[in-house]
Amino acid sequence: MSKLLLNRRKALATALGGGAFFLLPQVVRAQQSIQDSGIEAGPAEQFSFDQLRKVAQTLASEPFTPMRVADEEIVDQIDYDQHNAISFKKDKALWNDKGASPVQFFFPGKYFREPVHIYTLKDGMAREVPFSTDYFNIPDGNPASALTQTEGFAGFRVQDQPGGNDWMAFLGASYWRTSGYSGQFGLSARGLAMDTAIPDGPEEFPRFTRFWLEPGNTGDLTAYALLESPRATGAYKISSSRADKGASQNIEAHLFLRGDVERLGLAPLTSMYWFGKPNGHVAADWRPEVHDSDGLEIHAGNGERIWRPLNNPPHTMANSFHSPSVKGFGLMQRERDFNRYQDDGVFYEKRASAWIEPLEDWGDGAVTLVELSTDDEIHDNIVAMWTPTETAQQGRAYNFTYRLTWFEDAPVPPNAARFIATRIGAGGTPGQPRPEGVVKIVCDFDNYGFEQLERSPSIQPVATTSRGTIANLAAYPVVGETYWRAMFDLDFSEISQDDDTPIDLRMYVDVDGNARTETWIMQLFPSQLQSLLAVHA
Repeated sequence: MSKLLLNRRKALATALGGGAFFLLPQVVRAQQSIQDSGIEAGPAEQFSFDQLRKVAQTLASEPFTPMRVADEEIVDQIDYDQHNAISFKKDKALWNDKGASPVQFFFPGKYFREPVHIYTLKDGMAREVPFSTDYFNIPDGNPASALTQTEGFAGFRVQDQPGGNDWMAFLGASYWRTSGYSGQFGLSARGLAMDTAIPDGPEEFPRFTRFWLEPGNTGDLTAYALLESPRATGAYKISSSRADKGASQNIEAHLFLRGDVERLGLAPLTSMYWFGKPNGHVAADWRPEVHDSDGLEIHAGNGERIWRPLNNPPHTMANSFHSPSVKGFGLMQRERDFNRYQDDGVFYEKRASAWIEPLEDWGDGAVTLVELSTDDEIHDNIVAMWTPTETAQQGRAYNFTYRLTWFEDAPVPPNAARFIATRIGAGGTPGQPRPEGVVKIVCDFDNYGFEQLERSPSIQPVATTSRGTIANLAAYPVVGETYWRAMFDLDFSEISQDDDTPIDLRMYVDVDGNARTETWIMQLFPSQLQSLLAVHA
């Protein structure tokens, strides 16, 4: 055990007073170790989530002490390729029994340097799983075999059966993913976002430094986690289960701030959007679309449903959608047709949608969407999170619960027709000279509530724009299909060539004076529209 960790525990024991030192399971006594699925675990120590919450609260009043990176020079030699060459020995997995969810561990490496301590938990008693190279298959010549001082793993993964497929993984900072409803990993969740994409930066990435893993019935797993960073501590309970619809998680979090945070993001989701229907011209790629998610869906407290197609902007953008008492939000993958991706290697059409449902009133705040510019699919460039209105100041505490589902779609039934595709092309009328500086925006939506309707002057898009002008609005059922289409022209010709201030659009389809679709919101940039028209010229 590192001297830094011992010193921090001493300070914690003093702060809690006398006999409270047992709150962090001790691992220094190697005797009394037990055999747990082929792994020598440490001695048993009492544990509860309430104790973990108190530990996190007390640590928030103490200076931040990072985990020591032992064998640092060796760890930094384990690059991406070297790391991928290491495999966990199947017979060393925890709970390697039929009907359970076996747990394997990730090896440390250049991109996962700081150790993560992992404990098994049963009947309120915790035992640490000590790190050992004996649990891994390490190829000859791999620098990983030289590790001797490392105190923890990089993270862990959970399988559907002994030697089976992974269905959940915690690796890096406070990130985790599941295989969702289809067996395909895609976007990620994380415990906390701090100062994401603020002008003065940099972003702070809190870490889950310790996990206590408790198996449940039929392969369920509960992970208790301690979150630490220079400006925050937290205690998390993540209860995970699988069903036919996909993975579902109930999350309880207690967060304590060590310092001020300009942009605090609760229940953050991270995804990738390179290009799709609205901006396929930006990539010289043979595939029609490449993205893990194609839109942000928000269910506002007032009943409004919002759909915001994602964008790959020319520069970093952060947009907040004020939504007091939000009912839910998520990064969704609505396009499910393989022909729209043509990728039989990663199957983007099978990527799960991640939906956040608060289990109590989160009060006043906004869903914040961050979009970063990217030129490749290897970069996660999308973040969606809940940002409380109140200032995130040192000493403030947050207690919140939510359900996170990794299904094909949002688990909440629709209350209006939903937009399923957004396309952008040259404006005007086919067969006639195209006006300069005009694009046509075409939005398809399903026929929920429109099943018995026909084209009528009483069915019209209602659209507004922050810049430019809108004309030629129309809404009608697509011939031979079961969905409808709304379209309009956006004239941005009066905007100066060197002015790339974004254009914010808002639209819904009205039927006899009532909104019958979601509210479609889009942010476009004149430079993007100019480049699109140049391609079509």
